[in-house]
Parts: sequence; structure tokens; C-alpha cells
Amino acid sequence: MTVLILTCRQDVTADLVVAELREQGVPLVRFDPADLPDQAALSVEFDRGDFTGFLSTEGRLVSIRGVRSIWVRRPGRPAAHAANPSEWLTAECGQALYGMLYATTARWMNHPAAAEPARHKPFQLRVAQHSGFAVPSTLVTTYPRAARDFAVQYSDIVVKSASGPPSVDPPVALPTTRIGPDTDFSDVAAGATLLQRYIPKAADIRLICVGSQLFAARKTAASGQVDGRYGCHGHRWEPVDVPTRIVRSVHEYMTLTGLAYGAFDFAEDAEGVWWFLECNQGGQFGFVELETGQPIAAAVASWLAAPGPH
Repeated sequence: MTVLILTCRQDVTADLVVAELREQGVPLVRFDPADLPDQAALSVEFDRGDFTGFLSTEGRLVSIRGVRSIWVRRPGRPAAHAANPSEWLTAECGQALYGMLYATTARWMNHPAAAEPARHKPFQLRVAQHSGFAVPSTLVTTYPRAARDFAVQYSDIVVKSASGPPSVDPPVALPTTRIGPDTDFSDVAAGATLLQRYIPKAADIRLICVGSQLFAARKTAASGQVDGRYGCHGHRWEPVDVPTRIVRSVHEYMTLTGLAYGAFDFAEDAEGVWWFLECNQGGQFGFVELETGQPIAAAVASWLAAPGPH
């Protein structure tokens, strides 16, 4: 039985898992939907109440019947590498590929039907509330007056992207920015804006959930730090134990969302409370593994290689 990895050509995180699968002797095929139809091919047939399907790429051929699990890591847009790309070609190739894969009995990390809503920050925050996490007061709005009232109510707030860094070339960085009630909020009317009560951080926490396994790392925050992704202050990620309450909430969150993998970000305050910031259903873990030595890639590989539900 084969593990199918849907990802782009350059993906260091996927490379770590591929190495682990090979170490375990598990057959795998790495497939980029962007290579359809010029550099990869597919065929699926429905006949007499049954179906057969095949994928081929880089000289490898895999029968869909032989796929035990599918890891949706960082797949390219279908037909993006085609000689004559178009929206129509992307739609046709996407329908064929994912329609075929949805028809299988393979296990997913993560199934697109679960991953799509889980990408949306407002949805994440509501599920986090239901799961028992501490969630900072948050407003998403296009009303300038609502933004001003929120800023006056909480005095010290941050503005951040609701959707993450935009997919543009060159990449645009949108760091979380601390603002006050004297800010001019008139531009809020131009687009949905996410405002959140500022949490003074003692540390950043990254927690990786793989099936039922949890791996957490802590990095001490610099004084007044707002966005830990930017700036270098000499602190490194260190392994940290997960509080029992957080363990329960993480498992509840994963159950409610239907995810098999999630990368959680928390802000730890001076009292040791872990405040939920987001859960990236496709977030990277390589930097955590490299700095802490935690066997996250091995856990992902074992989940993908297992024959039954985790």
C-alpha cells in the first residue's frame, strides 16, 4: 500500500517525512497537481458499479486502489505548470484529480472538506471557544465605528491579517501590529480588518498535533514583542510539557474540525496562560523538529503508514 503526498516541488517539511517513510520501507509517491496534464497524468474509469484509477508522475505509476493514505501538504494549483494554463484547465484537472481521490477509502491528512473551513480565522476562533481555550477578545469588521469602539474598550490592541500572507510575487509580509485607540480607523471600510486584544507575551508556543500525539515548543519572547515571526533576539525553541487543560482542548478542537494534523500557535502570558491565536491546518513543523529534536516527521510518517484510523 502506497502513501500519496500532494505537495509542490520544493517543500523541506515534506522532505523530512519522505525520508522517514523511506526509512520505514513504506512505498510513497510524491505528486504535484500543478504538473497536470503536461508532466503528470491520471486516468479513472467507472464501470459496472466499480471504479479504477491511476496516477503517474516522474516515471512512477500508482493505482488508486493501492493508496492507503493521502497527505495534503502544500499542493500546487492544478495545471499551474501547463504549457498553456487557464482557469478552465485548472478547474478540469482539479475536478478530475480530487474527484478521483475523494472516491477512495484512503485516510487523509487533512481531508480538503475539513481543511477548507479550518483555514478561516473566525471559524478557528469560534471552535477554539467551544474547545475551552483562552481566546483573546477579537473583532473582524468593515465598520470604522465598530473598530474605534473596540479599540476604546480594550485600549491596547493589535491588527493582523485574517487570511495570512497574500499569495503574490514578490511575497508581502504582514506582521501583527500593535495599535491604540487614537488610530484612524477610516480605512477599515476598505476591507475586512481583524483586531484583537493585545496579550503581553512571556513566550511563543507552537504545538503540533499529529493524530493523537502532541509536540510542543516554547520560545521566550523579547520585551514588548508582538509578532514572533519577525526579528531575531537570540532565543531558541525548547521542548515544553503541555498542560492537561490544553491537551483536552486540543483534542476537542481536532474532533470538532475533523483534522488529523494541526499546528497551533499560542501566546503565553506572565501567569502561564496559553492564549489561542490560531491553528494552521497545514503549518510547518520542520523548524521545531530541527531545534528541539522532537520526532514530528516520524510521527507524521507513522500516521500515514498505519493501516487503520488513528
